[in-house]
Amino acid sequence: MYKAPVDEIAFTLKHVAGMGEAIGQGVLGDLSEDLVDAILSEAGRFATEEVAPVAEVGDRQGARLENGKVILPDGWEELYRSLTAGGWNGLTAPEAYGGQNLPHMLNVATLEMWNSGAMAFGLAPTLTMGTIEALDKHATDEIKDLYLHKLVSGEWSGTMNLTEPHAGTDLGALKTRAERRDDGSYRIFGQKIFITWGEHEASENIVHMVLARLSDAPSGTRGISLFLVPKYLVNTDGSLGARNDLFCHSLEHKLGIHGSPTCTMIYGDGRFGDEKGAVAWLIGEENKGLACMFTMMNNARLAVGIQGVGICEAATQKAIQYANERTQGRAPGATGSGMSPIIEHPDIARMLLTMKALTQGARAIAYSCAHAIDMSHRASGDREHWQERAALLTPIAKSFPTDAGVDVASLGIQVHGGMGFIEETGAARLLRDARIAPIYEGTNGVQAIDLVTRKLPLSNGAHVRGFIAELKAIAEATRASNSDGFGETADRLTEALGHLETATEWLLAEQAAGHMAEALAGATPYQRLFGLTLTGAYLAKGALAPVADGATDKRIALCRFAAENMLAESAALADRVVKGAESLKAARSALA
Repeated sequence: MYKAPVDEIAFTLKHVAGMGEAIGQGVLGDLSEDLVDAILSEAGRFATEEVAPVAEVGDRQGARLENGKVILPDGWEELYRSLTAGGWNGLTAPEAYGGQNLPHMLNVATLEMWNSGAMAFGLAPTLTMGTIEALDKHATDEIKDLYLHKLVSGEWSGTMNLTEPHAGTDLGALKTRAERRDDGSYRIFGQKIFITWGEHEASENIVHMVLARLSDAPSGTRGISLFLVPKYLVNTDGSLGARNDLFCHSLEHKLGIHGSPTCTMIYGDGRFGDEKGAVAWLIGEENKGLACMFTMMNNARLAVGIQGVGICEAATQKAIQYANERTQGRAPGATGSGMSPIIEHPDIARMLLTMKALTQGARAIAYSCAHAIDMSHRASGDREHWQERAALLTPIAKSFPTDAGVDVASLGIQVHGGMGFIEETGAARLLRDARIAPIYEGTNGVQAIDLVTRKLPLSNGAHVRGFIAELKAIAEATRASNSDGFGETADRLTEALGHLETATEWLLAEQAAGHMAEALAGATPYQRLFGLTLTGAYLAKGALAPVADGATDKRIALCRFAAENMLAESAALADRVVKGAESLKAARSALA
């Protein structure tokens, strides 16, 4: 059974991601480390005692559609209401609407715990948080006053409606249409697919954020507008009115996240009311909806990265527990009679340490991205620096942890052996749940394109160069520590950073020369190279932290393992970035 790693989460927040320094500088207001510990402790209790126990029933029963209503797995509606009653839904929301205005770092830490406990359930508050942020930044005061209080409290939930059968990543191809009405409202007609938590009875109302196109809109993404479309219309006093003209047509039958209702939504077919068309209100300006939606999408991309971290942690805990209990054969150097716990066998230990290193690295990357977001909003100066840091880290924080979630969950099955392939252990569920995370909210290939073409060139490459310089300082601090426990960590990390620097400069030069196909051929291995090198650097930063908690030797040992067993991959990744384009182009004929 999963147990929230509250101490490790707190350590990463404070001593690796930067929360401790931010608190000390007063950047985070009156937030104290004691308050952080109290919040994390209660979140850990809730995740361990209330969220994790529903995971199995959610996977087994799944969500189902009956007579037009989506029925959640047993206990899930009650759990959702417990979560919102605890105030977790509005952790970072504006105080003016009932939120707590706490740092994003704290929010992603709690989201990690919900997703470790039951990823399909953890999706529920995630989309609502994105809805809150989009409305707070782009909606009129009238809409904010009418909707935000209930969304922040969790009485109402939110969704994000982008994808259509013919328009996935290419949103410029979407066909859902919007029509103006004389009273300032709009009517929406069309179909959306893959809508997470698009219909359910856990909240009183569902606020759909829908991308649609006006008849006179420009073509492509320049002609997309964002609309608020509630399941139930809202009266001027905030009470619920008539059912809007939208409904869930079907639920997807999925590989994983069975408890999360993934809906096909139909807007404007006349099922409800006398007039066809779902009543909607414009958010932001006409034809500029994609910029508004990206507020939600950037929030969601980090949240999906956190799903990867959550799966990593749950799979690692489950595998270590099993490896300590399962006996098989005799490990090298074993004494006494009987079989050895499989954790004593070198190959099992190697897999478990790889899982643990990827988990810690993914967590540090995601939390550091959240820290950059917080600083971009709260720091008194140099906000542009932090905005660029958040932009640079977002695609890595989405992709590396979600790839790690798949890898770690797969290794967890391998540690379990044949029992991992059997559903009763729960190891298989984690892999099935993990597999969606590298796909939705922008595939990891799309993240790599974003990283290479949009984020590396920020400030003409000065920001990424400065970041690499910061990471080199960590390597030198490791070298200067004179601790034998680090082994070859400093050398291996320095080598990896050299490979990252070489690949970065090559990609910047290729783009400057207009060689986009060559640059994009190396985008995905570059993204992996960046995330892996960050893992080594952040593990070293944590191992160097002067914290008297009795875990320093363990952190140094894990850091050394990662450096000496995992960072060698950086050379091969850099080679693929710089030299892989020609062979990729030449091999296209093999796909014919």
